Amino acid sequence: MKHFRLALVRQKYRPDGGAERFVSRALEALENQDLELNVITRQWQGEVKPGWKVHICDPWKLGRISRERGFANAARSLWQKEDFDLVQSHERIPGCDLYRAGDGVHRRWLEQRARVLPTWKARQLFGDRYHRYVMQAEQQMYSAPELKAVICNAEMVKQEIINEFGVPADKIRVIYNAIDAQRFLPPTEAERFTLRAQYQVPADATCLIYVGSGFERKGLDAAIKAIANTDRHLLVVGKDKDEKRYRALCATLGYANRVHFFGMQTSTLAFYQMADGLLLPTLYDPFPNVILEAMACGLPIITTPTCGGSEFIVQGVNGYVCDALDVTALQQAVMALPKHALGSSEGEKARERILDCTPQRLSSQLISLYQELVG
Repeated sequence: MKHFRLALVRQKYRPDGGAERFVSRALEALENQDLELNVITRQWQGEVKPGWKVHICDPWKLGRISRERGFANAARSLWQKEDFDLVQSHERIPGCDLYRAGDGVHRRWLEQRARVLPTWKARQLFGDRYHRYVMQAEQQMYSAPELKAVICNAEMVKQEIINEFGVPADKIRVIYNAIDAQRFLPPTEAERFTLRAQYQVPADATCLIYVGSGFERKGLDAAIKAIANTDRHLLVVGKDKDEKRYRALCATLGYANRVHFFGMQTSTLAFYQMADGLLLPTLYDPFPNVILEAMACGLPIITTPTCGGSEFIVQGVNGYVCDALDVTALQQAVMALPKHALGSSEGEKARERILDCTPQRLSSQLISLYQELVG
């Protein structure tokens, strides 16, 4: 590939975010190429690798709409001035060459969210100025003449973009996220035993893990109810300002001792290795990395049809797919999983499914797409 200047646009660069991990894998993948890497961001957290150029774009903001609009305008001005060879945006900004639809389609998310709200509140959701702004920016971006291609991390999102915006299918690439299957590994029997003792989780209990911040969207309510009339334990990893309410729900249902809240964790590996399955009844999620991480650790998965990760699940073989609000089906799935993931065929099949999602494969898919677009 001839020397070329790539700009990546991400408003807040947080090293632990899903989009950022995609970006950093992409960047690492491209390091050996003759490439000048530019990141346009409002704030950068984490290290700056040698050879990367970080452009801070932090215009004054007042409220959510002015934050989005201000950043979009400033980022676009900057990239037009710099005249990069390729602009890859992870934000909905009309005028980019390549958009990564990591957040899916905003209207689809609102439709799912509306299902858990009272009718009056659901109506308010679609009339909300901020949500209207986001849907409009999305519409403008997909119809902008500059847009050459879209990257999705799930077939689900590809179909949604085609249906919602009429983008031609050949403009959309599904590139699954990568997972380091040498780091995320099933534990040995001894490691599992030690971890459970360390975190005070009963050694012989069947434990499902829920990982994710933003408990409402990721379906913690349904996950808690799904284990209510069972003997299963739930390990909750993630943070939310409403955590008290979820703890109270466990107390009301009378099994606070079976739900373990671990808060936000910088490393989740130990928690997967303690668990026997991932329970993620998310309302809407393009393709959460936690599904790949859990599968790499040999955990069968329970998730929803409105989660792109369900594309990796074969019902009853390496997990189950149930509607986000169908607590009965979720509970049946919870009881249908093997009592222990370790050594189970479901766990082995889960791990097998993700082995080709390598960083090398992700980088070769990205590089060939960049070559095509720049060529």
